[in-house]
Amino acid sequence: MWEAIRWLHLLAMAFFVGGQLVLAAAVVPAFRGAEGRDREPLRAIARRFGQGTLVAIAVLVVTGAAMASHFGDWDSSTLRIKLGLVVVVGVLVAAHLRRPTNHALDGAIFLVSLAIVGLGVAVAH
Repeated sequence: MWEAIRWLHLLAMAFFVGGQLVLAAAVVPAFRGAEGRDREPLRAIARRFGQGTLVAIAVLVVTGAAMASHFGDWDSSTLRIKLGLVVVVGVLVAAHLRRPTNHALDGAIFLVSLAIVGLGVAVAH
């Protein structure tokens, strides 16, 4: 059962971080220079990714909490740093929802997400 929970956790992480990478490396550059109605597909893609991201975050929270409890990791300083960065990403995502054209927020979310992945690898069993 715990392998399935870890698998779900990794799948949600791959969706969240991998989706950011695809958006940054392929989707957004493809629409660079487009204006007005030509940007509607980009907005639709971003909305769909945002919806999927909410599901991924919920899965990450539930499976992460379950694994931390099962493996007794709540006292781990690495996990605490990771959770602190999760809060930072939450704040950055909320700010991004208010200012979706602020590309610095996109970059910050991606970089902090990569740090969270690295810490997750360090915590992994």
